[in-house]
Amino acid sequence: MGGSLVNWAMRMAKAELSTALPRRWVHTIGVTRRAADLRRMLGDDAELIEAAAALHDVGYAPRLAVTGFHPLDGARFLRDEHGADERLVRLVANHSFALLEAEERGLQEELAAEFPPLEELLLVDALVYCDMTTTPDGHRTAAQDRVAEIVDRYGADSVVGRFIRRAAPEIFASVERIEAALAAQPR
Repeated sequence: MGGSLVNWAMRMAKAELSTALPRRWVHTIGVTRRAADLRRMLGDDAELIEAAAALHDVGYAPRLAVTGFHPLDGARFLRDEHGADERLVRLVANHSFALLEAEERGLQEELAAEFPPLEELLLVDALVYCDMTTTPDGHRTAAQDRVAEIVDRYGADSVVGRFIRRAAPEIFASVERIEAALAAQPR
């Protein structure tokens, strides 16, 4: 893994998730490994994406779950308790098309006002790719299988089920863009 930002992010995620939510922690490790695979493609932003991968689900930690919407809770924790880098916080807040889930929860305006999505498509896509190609147990998977697993786990009519079905075309497009960029990389 990368430098000090990534080390800090992994320590933070481990402290918040490993004991309280061990399966979520294993997923986080897998997502962060996926991000490390993108280092060469991401260049100067590789460390940022690895840190965002490490922290993307920190808002699930029971002590941080204020609204019950993990992207918002995690981003507020990183901003308010740690003064984390704005781009990092905005990536965590908006990972995997969180604005669509925020809309389902009545939190879209709040999330967008506090943490506007980054306009750096490569970074947004990279984090989606890492999250949506990693199972809850930290293994690689196809994005289509990951979306199906989420629908099965939460139920098609749940808030998460409705959100993930709406977000699926965007998720698949993000993953395809990253896979194409990886395939185009010189070996």
